[in-house]
Amino acid sequence: MISVSEALQQLLALVAPTEIEQVPLTQAAGRVLAEPVQATRPQPPFAASAMDGYAVNRAEVERHAMFKVIGESAAGHGFQGRVGAGQAVRIFTGAPVPDGASFVVIQEDVSRSGDLITISEHPGDSDYIRPAGGDFKQGDGLAAPRVLSSADIALMAAMNIAMVPVRRRPDVALISTGDELVMPGEIAGPDQIIASNTFGLKALLEALGARARILPIARDTVPSLTSAFELAAGADLIVTIGGASVGDHDLVAPVAAQMGMEQSFYKVAMRPGKPLMAGRMGTSAMVGLPGNPVSAMVCGHVFLAPMLRKLLGLTEQFPVQQATLAEPVVKNGPRAHYMRAVVKNGEITAFSNQDSALLSVLGQANALLIRPPGDPAQPAGATVSYLSL
Repeated sequence: MISVSEALQQLLALVAPTEIEQVPLTQAAGRVLAEPVQATRPQPPFAASAMDGYAVNRAEVERHAMFKVIGESAAGHGFQGRVGAGQAVRIFTGAPVPDGASFVVIQEDVSRSGDLITISEHPGDSDYIRPAGGDFKQGDGLAAPRVLSSADIALMAAMNIAMVPVRRRPDVALISTGDELVMPGEIAGPDQIIASNTFGLKALLEALGARARILPIARDTVPSLTSAFELAAGADLIVTIGGASVGDHDLVAPVAAQMGMEQSFYKVAMRPGKPLMAGRMGTSAMVGLPGNPVSAMVCGHVFLAPMLRKLLGLTEQFPVQQATLAEPVVKNGPRAHYMRAVVKNGEITAFSNQDSALLSVLGQANALLIRPPGDPAQPAGATVSYLSL
């Protein structure tokens, strides 16, 4: 067996960032920006009014001052002339400030009679003008890599960026194995269970940016497994669930070997998730996960998520966080233990039942409490590490 850190190092060595592709801005949300982008124009592109009011020369602004209104500036329809002494232009929010004007008197501070206005209230110190380039200047950029948020999309739209360089979504092929499995919605026989792991892993991986496809269940026969691997050919990552151990019905390793898999390792000193296998099949990275539902999902968080992040050109690992134990925990054994737990108000509580078949416990957890190999018993209040779920 190898350690978790050694396994992760070898798994990350199996993958490299996907190629860069250009997508329309409307399709870029949630994608990973692969290269920096720069604004092609400033925002705003001109000095703009921040309020409805009248544009005048600041030097003339004082209470009871009078001005003649000579025109109007609206959003999309600026005033083309120049504001001279004693003159004002009616202006609206977002409209260009005309030449010669350097102050906007808000309409609440003005009284108007025909084409004459009088500043009736103290106008204050703010000029209510947004300077050209006040938001960003031409050439200002958005750094990469980053997962593009709705705010990023709005910013790039304002920067006049129509096509966005992003990493191609990694293609992940998910293969459940075993005669005991049927798909959700099907009628299970007396000795069968419903396949759940591929669906949980698909949700996990797609939330991180992958395209995950669930292939037909591979039965415990060489032809069925061979067919499944053939369907998965060309994927960036092939993930099998179950059948990776060494029992009489565990055929994943020998069939994968027959199809050219170069094995990197088998078995990791962790629980849940010990019978983990990995290697390369042609151009694809291949990971064989254990069949226990919680084992598969924990390995998804600990191993597959960092692999996917590397494929997307992101920092591989999610940060390990710290919390204090709300309740004591007993001494840990020789393998790293990823315990389902709940973090609340800076305190973490591990569930008492850590059976790797209990998805209901995983559903209640929001963290994996990490116990190092041989970690001694820890009292309440001790600082421990965890991964957020």
